[in-house]
Amino acid sequence: MQSFQPRSKPRAGKTAFTLVEMLVVIAILSILMTAGSIGLSGMGGKGVTSGVATAESIFEEARSTAVARNLRTCVLIARSLTNNSENDLRRIVVAYEETNADGTPKYPERADPTWVLSSRGIVLPDQTFFSEKFSKKDHAADPDAVETSNTGPIDTLVLDEVSKAYQGEYFIYEFNAQGVAKYERGASFIIGSGVRKNNLPATTQPPRVTASGKRDFGGFVIWRNGRTSVFRSPDQMGEGLKSISSGETF
Repeated sequence: MQSFQPRSKPRAGKTAFTLVEMLVVIAILSILMTAGSIGLSGMGGKGVTSGVATAESIFEEARSTAVARNLRTCVLIARSLTNNSENDLRRIVVAYEETNADGTPKYPERADPTWVLSSRGIVLPDQTFFSEKFSKKDHAADPDAVETSNTGPIDTLVLDEVSKAYQGEYFIYEFNAQGVAKYERGASFIIGSGVRKNNLPATTQPPRVTASGKRDFGGFVIWRNGRTSVFRSPDQMGEGLKSISSGETF
């Protein structure tokens, strides 16, 4: 009986990366890593941009509700929540004045009505906070001539007759029953990118600017007619933002 022994195929010559090829690969990886780090450092800007857009829609909701229901409404920004400090300066809700069963205002003669929350509202993106320091109730006559010395902080109120998660002190932007804002020269709403200790109230631990977020602010003016105009540059938001540095509170 004749046996056959299988022949193995000849092996192809072994190949390896040359020094030049390895250097090219390393260079490409370095470029990709640099681009990635630049992209990550700009993520705060995306948070501010989306936060401004969302906040504008909340103000439009408040104005539209006032007109549709013929009630006073307001936008509330949490200054210091009693039981939920991690959402300080980030939670925004719409409220309207308390009504009778037929939908008419219960206490129309009161200058400061009892407010009823109309929805759960929104929370600004992570590391994005409302600026108590730069938001003013008397900002400017028009968006192209913003005053360098803004006057008057935003008014505040306390909500205690609401669910536990919403109890606390709030900043308030108010509209009358015709959707007209109570600010003759326009009030400003300004947010910025920063960091803070979320387990402590914002009144004792306000947000601070980070190195990457030094000029990362945005916002808009709420005009007398209830409409808004977005700021096109930090310079329009007030003199203080021109020189703000890393580590400063806002």
